[in-house]
Amino acid sequence: MFLRTTLAATLAATALIVLPGCAVTRDQQTVGAYIDDTAITTAVKAKLVEDKSVDAAAISVETLNGTVMLSGFAKSAAEKNTAESLTRDVKGVKAVKNGITVRG
Repeated sequence: MFLRTTLAATLAATALIVLPGCAVTRDQQTVGAYIDDTAITTAVKAKLVEDKSVDAAAISVETLNGTVMLSGFAKSAAEKNTAESLTRDVKGVKAVKNGITVRG
């Protein structure tokens, strides 16, 4: 019984280590590119938080291969444009897709 429990725990731990790696290859993205994209996303979010004219909590940021997708809501077109401009200034950003909706 102890051997069966140990084997089950080992298999579960192995699955937890191996399976997250599958998410990276699913998008045909290397681990290095995934890490770069995560760094870009973090840097964009930080810039949005720093700028008081942008409601960072209302904007979602996703990055894939250096292309940043902004989504969420802005109070004005100026806020939407500011978010895009701040994003373009982040090192590593290749393109920005601005899907922010203005609701006034």
